[in-house]
Amino acid sequence: MNRPLGAALGLLLDRAIGEPRLDPHPVALLGTGLGRLEDRLWRDQRVAGVRFALAGSAIGIAAGAVLRSTSAATYLATSGRMLGEVATDVHRSLVAGDLDGARLRLPALVGRDPSTLGPDEIARAVVESVAENTVDAVVAPALWAAAAGAPGVVGHRAVNTMDSMVGHRSERYERFGWASARLDDATAWIPARATAALVAVARPARALDVARIVRRDAPAHPSPNAGVAEAAFAAALELRLGGTNTYADRVEHRAEMGDGKPPSSADIVRAVRLSRDVSLVLAGILGVVGAARR
Repeated sequence: MNRPLGAALGLLLDRAIGEPRLDPHPVALLGTGLGRLEDRLWRDQRVAGVRFALAGSAIGIAAGAVLRSTSAATYLATSGRMLGEVATDVHRSLVAGDLDGARLRLPALVGRDPSTLGPDEIARAVVESVAENTVDAVVAPALWAAAAGAPGVVGHRAVNTMDSMVGHRSERYERFGWASARLDDATAWIPARATAALVAVARPARALDVARIVRRDAPAHPSPNAGVAEAAFAAALELRLGGTNTYADRVEHRAEMGDGKPPSSADIVRAVRLSRDVSLVLAGILGVVGAARR
C-alpha cells in the first residue's frame, strides 16, 4: 500500500474505531521516553533544548522506521475521534447544567485555568481547542504520513509531544523549550494552512469567508498555526473566537477571530462535526491520490 492510501486508511480507522485498547498505548510510551530524555538533558539553556528537540525527533523517526506500516502509524498517531468525544463530554455537562463537571473535563483539552470560567467561556475554549487540535491530531499526522510514511508520522508525533511537554511559557522552559516550540511550528505550518483549505471544502457555502477571515485575522494570533485554524473554524461556523485567556501563571489577551457571535454550548457540537468532516474530506483526497498512484 502506498503512503497516501495508508494515511487515508489510518484516518478512517481512527474515525471508525477510535483509540486502540492497548496498555500501555504506544504514544504514551513515546511520551514516557521523551520525559526521561528531558530529565537527562534539561539545562536552562537553548542549546540544551536544541539537543532535546533533535534527539526526541530522532527517537520518533526511528520508532516509525521499526513500525514500518504507514496505516498503523497514522492510526496510532491520530486522535480525531477522541478529540470529538472529549469535547462532547464537556458539552453534555454544560447542557445538564453541571458547570463543575464541565470545568473538571476542560483541562483535557486546554491549559487554561477553568476555575472561574462560565459556560460561554468554556464553550469558546472547547471550540478553539477543537480547531487547533484538528491540525495537531488529524491533519498534520495524516499529511506527514502521506509524505514520509511511518517515520514521518511518528516523528511528527514526537515533535508535537515535546512541544506539549516543554514548549509552553514558564520559568523552567523559557529557554529549554524554545527549540521544541519552533520545531513544532515548522512541522505544522503547511498542515495548518491545509486545514483551512479543508474547512473551506467541507463548508463550501462559507469558503470565501474562510479565505477572507484567515487572511485578515490569523496574523494577529501569537501562534503562526493555531490562528489559521481558529480563524477558519470561526468563519465556517459564523462565530467570533479569541479574547482573554487565564492560565495558571499568566493572563493573555488574544485578538478576535471572525465576525460572528460568541460561542455557546451548542457550537461545540458544530465544531466537532466540522472537525470530523475535515478528517473525512482529507481521507477522501488522500485515497484518490493514492489510488491514482497505483
